[in-house]
Amino acid sequence: MVRSLLQRTSVIITAALVAPIMIGWLLSLVRDQVDNANAALVLVLVVVGVAATGRRLAGIVAALSATVWFDFFLTEPYLTFTINDQNDIETAVLLTLVGLAVTEVALWGRRHQARASRREGYLAGVITAARTAVSGRSEPEALVAGIAEQIGVVLEVDRCVFEPGSSSRDHDRPRLQQDGSVTVAGRTVDVDRYGLPTDDLIELPVERAGIRQGRFMITAATRVSRPTLEQRQVAVTLADQAAAGLAATAS
Repeated sequence: MVRSLLQRTSVIITAALVAPIMIGWLLSLVRDQVDNANAALVLVLVVVGVAATGRRLAGIVAALSATVWFDFFLTEPYLTFTINDQNDIETAVLLTLVGLAVTEVALWGRRHQARASRREGYLAGVITAARTAVSGRSEPEALVAGIAEQIGVVLEVDRCVFEPGSSSRDHDRPRLQQDGSVTVAGRTVDVDRYGLPTDDLIELPVERAGIRQGRFMITAATRVSRPTLEQRQVAVTLADQAAAGLAATAS
């Protein structure tokens, strides 16, 4: 999978380098009919297409390549990397700046879209868990197993399992609190910076009306996971749904 990703990235970067050459050459065939400012806009479209792939390096390469070949094919003296006209110099500079800006805007848009998709997925998971919990028709084992799986996905961890019982909590063990913070022996962990603890299981209590029904035990050992506060709060909400479901099935 990693090799396939590297190959795809290599292909995209190569295209980012070559595409402006081809477009620049084609524009040079009609440079007497096309104003340089309009030609620059065509090259910007090439940069936009590359930036849409979501790879910053490819977008930067495309922006710089577009500027270089704009100079080479479309500014006098032609077929040299020299620009004599002040207007063409300004156009080349603007082409570079606009290309870089477009790359950042495209990346921001993809990140925003990905964030929205994750939020939609989190909401769908909570709604599903709530419906199952309220119905009271699911077997307790199946209910908590399904919610444990959703918590694992939300937190991007190795594993999450449910342990039933009302035994007292381990005060020194990492714990995911109701507000989404993570504490170890009473001290708050900076998850955004250091990630979830990897040297011990993380406890997420399942309680209803002050009655402890069990806990989810979260494993994040093989890699550093840095779930956002929002993700951690979703995990807590899912645990609350598990508590409601267990109470419903018991009654």
